[in-house]
Amino acid sequence: MKNLKTYVFGSFLALSTMLVSCNKDEDIAVDTELLAANAQIDFGNEVDFNAGVDVANENSSYSDRNGTDFQSIYATCADVSVDNPNIGEFPKTFTVDFGTGCLHNGILRSGIITITFSNYFIEYGSTMTITRSNNYYVNNRKLEGTVVYENTTTNTAIPRWNRTVTNGKLTTLTGVEYTFYGSRTVQQTEGVGTLTLGDNTYEVLSGNHTVTKPNGSTLTVTVVETLIKKYSCNYISQGQLNLQGSYLDGILDYGDNTCDNQATYTHSDGNVYNVSL
Repeated sequence: MKNLKTYVFGSFLALSTMLVSCNKDEDIAVDTELLAANAQIDFGNEVDFNAGVDVANENSSYSDRNGTDFQSIYATCADVSVDNPNIGEFPKTFTVDFGTGCLHNGILRSGIITITFSNYFIEYGSTMTITRSNNYYVNNRKLEGTVVYENTTTNTAIPRWNRTVTNGKLTTLTGVEYTFYGSRTVQQTEGVGTLTLGDNTYEVLSGNHTVTKPNGSTLTVTVVETLIKKYSCNYISQGQLNLQGSYLDGILDYGDNTCDNQATYTHSDGNVYNVSL
């Protein structure tokens, strides 16, 4: 599981515009705001996961073999330091400092995250804990909270992790704060036996996230059909999520495994809307 860039910041304006013809304008507005916030939150979570796996891969902490990442961000603008540099000795904590702004692959990050490994990331029972500083931003959105990946692999050919997010908070460009938490189960299905990242494919098997707005409104997002994410694509290319909010009650479908930013939302009444992620 070396890279998983899901949920690129979405524009759900088209969805909200088409739904506004209903009589529940206020609920619709709240839900679409929550949906956009969830997209930004998940994108930030996966960007941080990428950082963790890249650090592990480049510093002999992914497994007991050396790996290389030809698309590494760390050769460009982020500084990485470690408290315990001795190979094979754990735990070790990496500090990734993006400074006042580090732009890579169209993603702008600033501030600091720390990434702690209890053992090699590929080892059963090991954990990777990602902690955000109080000045960490992804595309100018402030992210807070802790993300823990626990290795639950039973078949070494298909590595698997449980991801748990706690004390999450997103502050948007306009200063609105959303809290979030949740867990998911992820496995790597392709690229396990290679040392590069470009051929990796991941599946999100199950799990849910809950996002809450300051007024108490919530949106719960649950995996109902396995999500497929290729390292070579910035977007999830297949799979479905169930959306449950004040108004939203339906399925977000990512399509037929084509690498694009298009999805469809099918409401419980059968109406279908196009969504650009």
